[in-house]
Amino acid sequence: MKIGLIGAGRLGICLALLMENAGYDVLVSDIREDYVDNLNKKIISSTEPFVQEHLKQAKYLEATTDNKKVIQECDIIFTLVATPSLDDGSYDMSNVWDVVRDFQETEKVNGKTLVIGCTTNPGDCVRFQEQLNSYGVNIIYNPEFIAQGSIIKDLTHADMVLLGGNNSEVLDTLSEIYKKIQVNKPTISIMSTTAAEIVKIAVNCYITTKISFANMIGQVLILSGIEDEIEPVLSSIASDSRIGSKYLKFGFGFGGPCLPRDNRSFSKYAEKLGLKYNLGTVTDDFNNEHAKFLKNYFINKNVDKLPFHFDYISYKKGTDILTESQQYKLCLDLLNSGYEVYVSDNAHIIQQVSVLLKNKYGDKIHFGEPLKTITTFAVKL
Repeated sequence: MKIGLIGAGRLGICLALLMENAGYDVLVSDIREDYVDNLNKKIISSTEPFVQEHLKQAKYLEATTDNKKVIQECDIIFTLVATPSLDDGSYDMSNVWDVVRDFQETEKVNGKTLVIGCTTNPGDCVRFQEQLNSYGVNIIYNPEFIAQGSIIKDLTHADMVLLGGNNSEVLDTLSEIYKKIQVNKPTISIMSTTAAEIVKIAVNCYITTKISFANMIGQVLILSGIEDEIEPVLSSIASDSRIGSKYLKFGFGFGGPCLPRDNRSFSKYAEKLGLKYNLGTVTDDFNNEHAKFLKNYFINKNVDKLPFHFDYISYKKGTDILTESQQYKLCLDLLNSGYEVYVSDNAHIIQQVSVLLKNKYGDKIHFGEPLKTITTFAVKL
């Protein structure tokens, strides 16, 4: 069996390399010609751990810019193309529809399976299936639960593999593929495509709620004058097996390219169904207010009005992603409040922001570690 993958970006290439490492022939496609050429030469520039090592060792991975070549040559075709958020919070499915049209324009696709791994709106996979029914193509929904900066680790240590669809033979095949790339034994959850689409965004919506709950408790303790007891209070709450410790820490609000988007998407979907008061909207509003709380919190703690120092401003330490970074937002808030700020993040992040921030804030912003002779106030939670 040959596996195809359309959209070999950050996540796609990681999944492709793991399937190749499990012994499958894998053909990937991407629209970037130079990127594809480099993949075939086993060259990649990525901040994701283990990607370069896996690519160097790959024996059965080939890359192309031709989606139809992938469809023609492979039995199961994954797609992990981008589905950016629209202004209303829902997802733009244009890139997935392009893949659907590629199937419609490719000969002899009967019996092939299109596995959609990117985040979709509930009900989208039903619409994709309706368009491909007459071509004999089966749609499976199979999103990944990963975080940027730990994709390989998250894919190989999954708590759950989520599969939406009704072709039992294909579902069994996909289950076997995932078992081969897993270090542990994840739960295989099988349901309809729409139910699986809801699960994907609902999981992240719950995580944002849990993060916001922990931050709310932290705010209450700070305002009660017992800030030093935040950790034991949250640890005690987490010790209840119904709650657990994951994501139950006081700190920055949720950010990055996944959690905020899925949270808003769930809110939008619930609203369309007539559910006016939903947790997604409340959590998103609290997250915005928490950013304001943290600005005042750090300003009040910095009684000597020292320059602030950020160890990192990316949404997650070690990544090169600024998308909805709460740390970056705080950095801007402090600069806008007139404070001097030092940032000692990785070169990828500094390259993204240095010119913009220097032009706007001049000598108020510095990049790199502060001199030992300069006293700063560390921004840490």
